[in-house]
Amino acid sequence: MASTAELTAGLEPAAASPRGAAAPIWLRLLALLIAAGFAVPLLWLVLRNLGGEGVVAALRGSGALAPLGRSVLLAGCTAVATAVVGTAAAWLTMRTDLPLARVWRVLLCLPLVVPSFIGAFTLLAAFARGGLLDRLLPAGISPGRIVGFWGAFGVLTLLTYPYVLLPVSARLRQLPASLEESARLLGRGGWSVFTAVVLPQTSGAILAGSLLVFLYTISDFGAVQLLRYDTLTRAIYASRLDQPTSLAYSLQLGVLAIAVVAAERALLRGPSRVVGSRDSRALRVALGRWRVAATAGVAGLAVFALAAPVTVLAYWSARGMLRGSSRATAVTTDPASLLAPMLNTARASVLTAVVAVVAVLPLAYWTVRYRSRLAGVANAVVVGGFALPGLVVALALVSFALRGPLLVGSLYQTLPLLVFAYTVHFGAQSLRTAQVAVAGVPPRVGDAARMLGASGVRRFAEIELPLMLPGLLAGGGLVLLSVAKELPATLLLAPAGFQTLATRVWNATEDAFWADASLASLVLIALSGALTWLLVIRRLDALD
Repeated sequence: MASTAELTAGLEPAAASPRGAAAPIWLRLLALLIAAGFAVPLLWLVLRNLGGEGVVAALRGSGALAPLGRSVLLAGCTAVATAVVGTAAAWLTMRTDLPLARVWRVLLCLPLVVPSFIGAFTLLAAFARGGLLDRLLPAGISPGRIVGFWGAFGVLTLLTYPYVLLPVSARLRQLPASLEESARLLGRGGWSVFTAVVLPQTSGAILAGSLLVFLYTISDFGAVQLLRYDTLTRAIYASRLDQPTSLAYSLQLGVLAIAVVAAERALLRGPSRVVGSRDSRALRVALGRWRVAATAGVAGLAVFALAAPVTVLAYWSARGMLRGSSRATAVTTDPASLLAPMLNTARASVLTAVVAVVAVLPLAYWTVRYRSRLAGVANAVVVGGFALPGLVVALALVSFALRGPLLVGSLYQTLPLLVFAYTVHFGAQSLRTAQVAVAGVPPRVGDAARMLGASGVRRFAEIELPLMLPGLLAGGGLVLLSVAKELPATLLLAPAGFQTLATRVWNATEDAFWADASLASLVLIALSGALTWLLVIRRLDALD
């Protein structure tokens, strides 16, 4: 997932038209129409909350602000913990003589493939009666359960620290070794070099990753719902049939999310403090007597964040297939049982990826090729959809479909409305890559084709599109990955009988069918892992 600072950063268009040149009227109208579509959930949410007596009563009710406080508490603690864990892991794998550092760099990124609701499910399944821990402990000793704040905090910290690890690792790659060498020549020790040189140079990346974790945590629904910690998302879902209350909670969450994005932009605005360029002679700090402890720490992190969840899922899947007669652990061996959710996941994900890329391309052209404040506003509207939690986007569209015009109401619980919600929520991911792709097409190429008599359509189809295609495919892949793991929007907006892998896991978990949920989780993790490898880890590994 791209940081919100990257998504909201204004592009200085490398391929821009001369100052004063205006975009074609058709391009401006098309881009504004698309931006208006992205603004529908937020505008509807605000309009429904304005002047509503039920909304005011809900906000003034006893304990109305308690879920907000719990959301901020959980998000703040998780952001701080991931800042420490992610920064330490990045420094150990990038700047020390840690054994097998290249392998650890890959393994420590992989928790990205585990959705939070699957992480919470594995925690419940591990401690469940008949679970792995129950089998390992001596007879008569119960493993108990970890729920509430500490359960949610542990799961979200283990699954989101890569959002700090990745940007900090990227920053460390760019940090010239000469800075640290100079500090050492001046007599500074290892810890002093880290605090005086490395930490100031990576503070922007740490802050960006931590704020992204904060935004992820306040938006999370699956983990807090399964682990029974009453945050805003859980309050919204519980009151979804009481629209004034659910919309009031949604407005709180939406305002909080947008405030986090605004804070990130304000804090990270300005030139980077990193000097120089990537240095292949990156300084490696000798860990000495701490080498064993550091290796154990990194290995433990990989075990708890990745190996343990996969082991629990594999245990319940195998047990269910071997003991299919027990309803509580039954895993049907009929391939069609998982084939339909897999096909539905693929259909919704691919369709959304295509729609998102096509939708944001006109806006990418406008923001990159032409200098316009209005284009910047349209860009901010699209990014606003990314900032809003998926649950808030879905609930706003449910209300809009039920209370909107007749034609809109007919879209409720249909695939087009579900794809629209996905596009609004994840479209900003493809917008940023589309902007980079458009900026990478030299204007002189189009000018030469124009001089040779090529029409605008032909120039786009035969010259510009092939050059932009890799970037557009990467953006579409990010959207596809996000849609495959999305849960709350799918629960609220999916057509009747339309089950994805995410909702299959959710429904099986709620029914305590541990084995069935485990098998579907393994399939979803495998799919997410393949996409994450292609889109993120393989590219990072190629830089080494």
